[in-house]
Amino acid sequence: MRRAKVYIALLHYPMYNKRMDVITTSITNLDLHDIARASRTYDVDGFLVIHPSENQHNLLREIVAYWQEGYGGKYNPDRKEAFELLRTFYTLEEALAYIEKETGKKPLTVATDARVYPNTVSYRDLKTRIKEEDGVYLILFGTGWGIKKELMEACDYILEPIEKGRSYNHLSVRSAVAIILDRLLGEEWYL
Repeated sequence: MRRAKVYIALLHYPMYNKRMDVITTSITNLDLHDIARASRTYDVDGFLVIHPSENQHNLLREIVAYWQEGYGGKYNPDRKEAFELLRTFYTLEEALAYIEKETGKKPLTVATDARVYPNTVSYRDLKTRIKEEDGVYLILFGTGWGIKKELMEACDYILEPIEKGRSYNHLSVRSAVAIILDRLLGEEWYL
């Protein structure tokens, strides 16, 4: 049983594209489904989707309503349950304020990336902290080609890459979330 509260955020801005331009990425239905289900499986305290665009929030509301109130939720109650964890925000600052209000504690931010940064933390170290310390963590997952460097460096921690030193290291965010949640919140066999 872990002591810390763990939230995850799916960011869509500021992201890099393959040319390393800063862009805003789009919401995808599959990301929402798969990440909500992984979040529920690993008892994440909240799945926060962050996007600055009102048009994308309209899409988000439509997708969530289908699975919460519409036919999708009636047809597939398991997916409805997973979507109960999902909250939407326009900015990371709004999401951080929500967590602080809900928990009474300022969350520590943990960025994820396929690159190594100076303040990188290992899975073993973060898993131990989550299990033993009474803290609150927000794990940030980027879309596109990753989170802008300045935001990464502003985080309290940056989690080590899933596989360092591989010649190919470009997982979908859905795959990365599932692997990282399993390493941090799953059974002890990984360590």
